[in-house]
Amino acid sequence: MMGLMASEETTTASMAAPPTAPDRTPANSTRAWATRLVVVGILLAAVNLRPAITSLGALLEEVRDGLGMSGSVAGLLTSVPPFCFAVFGVMAPRLARRFGPAAVVCAGMVAITTGLLIRPYAGNTAGFLAGSVLALMGIAVSNVLMPVIVKRWFPDRVGSMTGLYSMALAAGTSVAAAVTVPLTDALGGGWQSGLAVWGGLAAFAVLPWLPLVRDRGPGVASAPVTEARARADRQPPALRITRSRTAWALAVFFGLQATAAYITMGWMAQIFRDAGVPAGTAGLLLAVTMVMGVPLAFVIPRVATRLPHQGPIVIALGVCGLAGYAGLWAAPAGGAWAWALLLGISNCAFPLALTMVGMRARTGAGVVQLSAFAQSAGYLISIPGPLLVGVLYQSSGGWGLPIALMIGLMIPQMAVGVLAGRDRTVEDEAAAG
Repeated sequence: MMGLMASEETTTASMAAPPTAPDRTPANSTRAWATRLVVVGILLAAVNLRPAITSLGALLEEVRDGLGMSGSVAGLLTSVPPFCFAVFGVMAPRLARRFGPAAVVCAGMVAITTGLLIRPYAGNTAGFLAGSVLALMGIAVSNVLMPVIVKRWFPDRVGSMTGLYSMALAAGTSVAAAVTVPLTDALGGGWQSGLAVWGGLAAFAVLPWLPLVRDRGPGVASAPVTEARARADRQPPALRITRSRTAWALAVFFGLQATAAYITMGWMAQIFRDAGVPAGTAGLLLAVTMVMGVPLAFVIPRVATRLPHQGPIVIALGVCGLAGYAGLWAAPAGGAWAWALLLGISNCAFPLALTMVGMRARTGAGVVQLSAFAQSAGYLISIPGPLLVGVLYQSSGGWGLPIALMIGLMIPQMAVGVLAGRDRTVEDEAAAG
């Protein structure tokens, strides 16, 4: 896999200069060690960015019964992730400038660990919500800073590293969906222990970031210095990101794909259970949807970086989503595995959006601003979706209207995705605006 990542770099530099012996000075050895540590940190962080959500989706019925939640309150609970991502994600650039991105991600992993360990034992809905918010706060800042760290440390391998990060994220998402119910049964059947176990996994993600907390930004000796890295780290004048049409298109695309993703993670297992599918199988179906992101999250960013326009990928993913939702409406139990596969392919709009964040900005500073804007505005857009699904489900007594809503939202997602995929940069658009 690392060989695939290396192949993405251009060969012009190697053609321009004769081969030289490897530089084994202590400084270069330290940089190589730090780079490997960053890769491990990225992968472990990514694995822990979704279990807080999908583990809850697998046990939502048990949590609702245990805490006495109505359908509307449960819908509110499934809307909390995008709300937190919008509110806390916008703080990430300022925190990164003050403390360094690695330190902020490290703190984010600590917040995830703490929140996941305390929320199952809070004893009431308000306490459960508070623990969830703490964990989601850590996820929010890490969401925004992952593309920034990739751009800064691997400016020549944005597609490959984004794909690797997205694969790890999809793996953590799918594993949590698949094994939460069996783990709960193995631990005695209490939903509290089935949710708390993911806090232990998050604790491991803190470790690789601890030696990197002093890495505060450009020019730090521990980071690899390349010509492309130097270009990415140059600080241009403040970018007025809201003048860029591409930034707005990417924000709306991010928001609509997040709407679909959080509706899927929060409600799809319940849709299957209401159709007569056993709880364990429903969790596996959700896991299948999530696990599709493991191979595709590596392939799609690499393909996207080789295309001048990412619109065709947007359309292909959207068509899969339309087919999956239509099947979920017509025969949720009969074609369950097919619908899970199709929706899993459609949900790979997330790694595509992350890749476009890295491609639509020319500089490292531009990526910071675009990532914060697109993710914060996007998650703000996505807040009503899961809540509205809960309200429609409770008021109509079935899944027809909620699924119709999902189908309707896929059309504008495809339209703005095509606009966001055009070959241009936010710096040029902001300057021209």
